[in-house]
Amino acid sequence: MAESWKKKDREQKKRKEKNEKADKMQERKENSKKKSFEDMIAYMDENGNLSSKPPDPRKKVEVKLEDIQISVPEYVPPTEAELTRTGKVTFFNTSKGFGFIKDLVSQQSVFVHINNLETPIQENDKVSFQIEMGARGPSAVKVKLVN
Repeated sequence: MAESWKKKDREQKKRKEKNEKADKMQERKENSKKKSFEDMIAYMDENGNLSSKPPDPRKKVEVKLEDIQISVPEYVPPTEAELTRTGKVTFFNTSKGFGFIKDLVSQQSVFVHINNLETPIQENDKVSFQIEMGARGPSAVKVKLVN
């Protein structure tokens, strides 16, 4: 049905919507019951789940104040051994001075430049290296041959 442009029809539609809104509000008021304070309380059990009944005091566990950590734990920098990875040289062009190493653990292909080599390398050599983020992504640094 096309919408009417008559003033009388518009006013009648507004009145109808207003009455419907008032009826819905009245219905919500009638259906809602007063909640007591006890009904609103929520408890947390020993597993961290919300519950409507209080926890069993026999399952109470004492926690030492020193064991509670509120902030982020102190940063411990990784050791040299944790940063070092091993891989295999999949491609290396000595005339252009760059190549790629495939990490043996993550199978990630990492760019390597001749300036980051500690010993000369060739294709299919097993090497140890560290990863640094360069301008164009990860690149291998401190590259050495592994026996």
